[in-house]
Amino acid sequence: MATYIMLSTLTDEGRKTLKERPERLQAVNKEIESMGARVTAQYAVLGGYDFVNIIEAPTNEVMARLAVELGSRGTIQITTLPAIAVDDFVEMLKGDIKEAG
Repeated sequence: MATYIMLSTLTDEGRKTLKERPERLQAVNKEIESMGARVTAQYAVLGGYDFVNIIEAPTNEVMARLAVELGSRGTIQITTLPAIAVDDFVEMLKGDIKEAG
């Protein structure tokens, strides 16, 4: 599975929902699993974003669907980044990893 970094910022509605029902975070993680992906790590952060999620998904299409579905609710703004493990990146630069396909 591919790894993605999902950065999210709560909207006013999202902050209200989270304050009233903090358990909603775990419910969203279960929804992500039902869409074919998996949250492997999740952090609440300070600064320009409210949460950083590390997500594994089988394809870009699954991740795009997930981002659109979650973002369409109006409770968060999402930025999604595909991620490459540093060891894999170094190997790719050395030419040791063959392209898929």
